[in-house]
This record gives sequence, C-alpha cells and structure tokens, in this order.
Amino acid sequence: MRAVPLYATIGSLVLSALAAVPSTATADGGPGPASAEERGTTVAAARAAAAGISFGACPEEEMLPDTLKCGTVSVPLDYARPDGRTIDLTVSRTLATGPAAGRQGSFVYNPGGPGASSITFPLMGEMSEWKEVAEAYDMVGYAPRGVGASAPLSCQNPAAFAKSPTDSPVHPTAAYKEQRIAQARAYARGCEKHAGEALRHYTSLNNTRDLEVLRAALGDERLTFMGASYGTYLGSLYATLFPSRVRRMVFDSAVDPDPEQIWYRSNLDQSLAFESRWEDFRRWVAKHDDVYGLGPTPEAVQRHYEDVRTALATEPAGGTVGPGQFHAAFREAAYYDDYWAMRATALSEYVRGNPEPLVTQMSPRAITAKDDENARAVYTAVECNDAPWPEEWEVWDRDHTDLARIAPFQTWDNAFTNLPCAFWPAPRQQPLDVSTGWGELPPVLILAAERDAATPYKGALELQRRLRGAVLVTERDAGTHGVGGAGNACVDEHLRRYLLTGATPDGDAECAPRAEPNPVSLD
Repeated sequence: MRAVPLYATIGSLVLSALAAVPSTATADGGPGPASAEERGTTVAAARAAAAGISFGACPEEEMLPDTLKCGTVSVPLDYARPDGRTIDLTVSRTLATGPAAGRQGSFVYNPGGPGASSITFPLMGEMSEWKEVAEAYDMVGYAPRGVGASAPLSCQNPAAFAKSPTDSPVHPTAAYKEQRIAQARAYARGCEKHAGEALRHYTSLNNTRDLEVLRAALGDERLTFMGASYGTYLGSLYATLFPSRVRRMVFDSAVDPDPEQIWYRSNLDQSLAFESRWEDFRRWVAKHDDVYGLGPTPEAVQRHYEDVRTALATEPAGGTVGPGQFHAAFREAAYYDDYWAMRATALSEYVRGNPEPLVTQMSPRAITAKDDENARAVYTAVECNDAPWPEEWEVWDRDHTDLARIAPFQTWDNAFTNLPCAFWPAPRQQPLDVSTGWGELPPVLILAAERDAATPYKGALELQRRLRGAVLVTERDAGTHGVGGAGNACVDEHLRRYLLTGATPDGDAECAPRAEPNPVSLD
C-alpha cells in the first residue's frame, strides 16, 4: 500500500465481535486467547479516558507551526499484558474553529502506509476543501506505533537504506535474484536485531486497538475517522472489532480486506493494476508530444523510457540516479497525476541532453533518509506480521515471473520490496475476517477511483460487500490514489456533506473524473 497525501497532498469495550477472533489472530500477544487482548484494550482505553491528552508544543524535530498542538497517549506494547511495557504515540490537533454549538468532536485521520504519519493533517483545515469540516471538528493526526516519534522502528542504518545509485532490471538474472534474496534475509535479521521481542507487536490489529485507545483519550464516545489506502484496512478492522464505537467513517481508496488477500496476493493484484496505470501516463505524455517530444504513441514514450533506464545503468545521472531511483520516481507518477508533468519533463529533458531535472527530482535526499528508512521498516514489519507469506523462494519466483510477462512495470520491484516477509523471524497472524451485519454500523462512506492501481477498484467493492450498508462513491475513469479532498468537487461535496451531517447518497454515486494535468511547457 501507500501513504496518501491530501493535496493533489477510544465505557466498556467488551464486544462480542472480539470474542470471535481466533487465537491465531493474536500471535502478537503470545499464547494467550483473544480475550486477553480484548481485556487489555478495555483496560488501556479506560486509563486513557481518565488521563486524557495534555496538548502543548509539538516536537522540535517536526518543525511544525505554533497553531498545531501535540501530546502523547500511552498504549500497551502488548495488549495481552496491559500492565507491561507501554509506548507513547504522538498526537496532533487543531481545535474546531466554528461556534461551540456546532462542534462535533474529534475527526481522526490515518493516511495509510503502513508507516505513514498524519501529524501534519490538522493543518489541512486551513484549505478551502476542509474549512467547513475544520469549523465543526477538532482535526486530529497521529503517528502510529513505530512511526516518527511514536516508539520508532528501524531495520537498518538510514545511510545504507538511502545509498545510490541502485539497479532495477526489467528481467532480473538468477545472480541478481540471489543478491536480492541475501539482502532480504539481512533486512529481516536487521529488523529483529533492532526491535527484539517488540517486533511481533507491530501489527494492524494493534494499530486498530491503538485507535480505540486514542478515541478514549480524546474524550469521544464514538469515533469519527477517515482512513486512506492502508488506513481503510484499519478502519475496516475497527468497524469489525468495535462497531458500536463508530460514529462516522470514511474509507478513501480501499484495500481489499478479504483475508486471502492480506498481504501477498494484494501485492500481486497491485502490480497487475499498475500496468494499466503506467499506460495511462504514457498515453497522456504521447497526447502532449508537442510539449515533450517523446513520440505520439504510448509505445514511443515507452521506448524513450527504456533507453534512458538502460543508459542510467551504465552512467548514473549526477552519479546518484541509477535505474532504481529512475524507476521509483516513475512509479510515483503511476500513483498520482500531480507527478505527471514533472516526470515527463525530466524524461524529455534528459533525452534532449539535459539531465538536471532528472537529477533534481530523483536524487536521494539525505535529509529524509531517516524518515524514509523508518517508514519502510514499519511497512515491512506490519505486513510481514499480519499474515502468512510464502517461505519458499520458488513460489515467489514462479508467481512473479508469470506476472511480469504481462505486467513488468512494477512486478519485480514490488516483489523484492516485500521479500523480507519470506524470511521473517516473528510469528505470523491470521488476518481478521472483516464483516459487519445490517444495522451494526451507522452509515459509512467509501471513496474510490476506478483506475487506482495502488488499491484496485475491486477492493472497494469487496469492502462494501463486507460492511453491510456502506455507500460507494466512484470517481470514474480516474486513477490518482486518494480521492477525498483532492480537488474533485463532486467527490468533495459527498465527503463534506457526510462528515457534517452523517448523510450518504441515496445509493451508490458516481463522479466524473478530475481534470487531467496540464503539461508544463519547456519553452
């Protein structure tokens, strides 16, 4: 999955739903039954409700404006042992700006990842798309466990993580595969070395329990929440475990919550979907051949792309941008339309003999290396801990070789990113079977772009099937990852109306796609 920018960017908790969770779903809590985590969540939430959150200045390293206030909430590392070790999650907030009579409590946002922070989210209230929501709600962001200042997880030296240039072969050789297998084994060992026994507790179920404790600490009887990308999976787990605690919930760019998909098959589906999204980008570049000069067809653009990727393997641009950095940058373009003009410009200029835009856009930045390494560590730990993964390289090799024949754009890079899960030292969970019956939840809203590759559209349909009564708003013929508050007036109006009134459309709704990006003239 992937973090989603918002610009073109927890009474009694003893619920019968928790009692249905099999003991294998709580391997992060040791050998105890599921009820141990249930009781631990109840204890932690009660303590958080009593303690509240003391908001003050935000950590200096975040470099945030004074208008944003921060605090911490204490959660158990292991919910089966609520009196054991705790970790502090950093929370940010801006107070509702409207009249007291119209205030509706806290609005909590999770941007996905896993491994992303929403500490800066409350600042979105200053933007026109979010102004009315910020008048009615305290806007709340947080750094999930392991992320940023919230008991940060690391698996390797950030300098080593950010080293460049790196390779990214379209057709990896047997020798290259062996090299990546060795790297994946070493990475998994590094996670175990740095985190120790804590490693097993970085899970989606614990992230969901943390969200319930956060709700209690904020003083809200019920949770108003928006999750994007992986954040939708947290929302679906919360809705299943704590349905009576849901007030309003938005799922933006939904992960398929089918337990069979979490996470190996989900990544295969994502890689397949990226092939179509890559073609969308190439068609747009070809459409603007008068600007970029890369050819009038997607095939012509592809040839230029492949030529540059090959050239960078021999002579990295600026000494730092090799095929790995180059391809990663264009994968971002397949996530977000906002990158299209920038990436097309970099490719076009390089072809014309000017490598500077490419170097500027794609060189690793030392200033972000620590955060980038942390985000990858949390992503890896959560996905590896959450579910079983194939442990035989032969399975990975077979599945990805077959897929790469029809979807080469992302398949091997995605495989090697997730390969540490084949060698993971911590116990694996069995994913929770997400499901709510009719009437268990208040109305909830799902937002999806029809051509989103990071969270393919079928995931939104599966989530809707499992959360009975959920209403789906589809941005047709669009593929930017992240729909809500991203500039489509139709989608944004459904989102605004729901958050302010709780009303969903009468049946599923459709919105026309947002406008295509404008090409940037090179003259």
